[in-house]
Amino acid sequence: METEHQAMGYDRAITMFSPDGRLLQVEYAKKTIKLGPTAMGMICSDGVVLVVDKRIMDKLMLGEAVEKIFQVDDHMAAAVSGLVSDGRVLIERAQIKAQQHRVTYDTPTDTLSIVKDLCDLKQICTQSGGLRPFGVSLLLVGIDDDGPKLFLTEPSGIYFQYSATAIGEGADAIIEVLNKEYKKTMKMKDAVALGVKALKRVLGTNFKLERVEAAQISTDNRAFKKLTKEDIKKLI
Repeated sequence: METEHQAMGYDRAITMFSPDGRLLQVEYAKKTIKLGPTAMGMICSDGVVLVVDKRIMDKLMLGEAVEKIFQVDDHMAAAVSGLVSDGRVLIERAQIKAQQHRVTYDTPTDTLSIVKDLCDLKQICTQSGGLRPFGVSLLLVGIDDDGPKLFLTEPSGIYFQYSATAIGEGADAIIEVLNKEYKKTMKMKDAVALGVKALKRVLGTNFKLERVEAAQISTDNRAFKKLTKEDIKKLI
């Protein structure tokens, strides 16, 4: 029978499996995401939408300086939850890959190619000594030639494609709302309104419009647009 000291050894090295087949450092990274701000993505009939809680806890902090949604390319964007500093490194990698593709082929890259590249890097960090997993999940959205796409990436390097989903602290409650009220035929304006409604339910009395960050990409012009507070007010 293992002593407690022996059991602790399995979470000190990322390359070591526990006796029950788990990589504990990867699981700890997933718990980091559960503590992060809530973010959700939705595919709509006319584009894709991201809605995020910026979680501004300090009244002296400038809300506009807090960024949780990032433009990757004209037709692609990402929202992060977990260690935002880790997310920024991955976003910058995605931006470089997208621009390299444009310069090389004179066409926009597809969303899945960016997702696979980021997840390849995440996976390497689960099997290399001296590294740790990225403590961040990303929602990556884009408008490809065959329509809008939404992917979720995890610290293990795995990814999933969704019509709508959420990550972060309030993900379970948000997904419950999405299961009941989300429809793929929704317009982007209705999806933003649903996202704000879901955040209100999760945050309760802590909800403030200043905490909400939202962005959309239209299928018509494939152009990324971050919504202002006034834009969001008009939709809710």
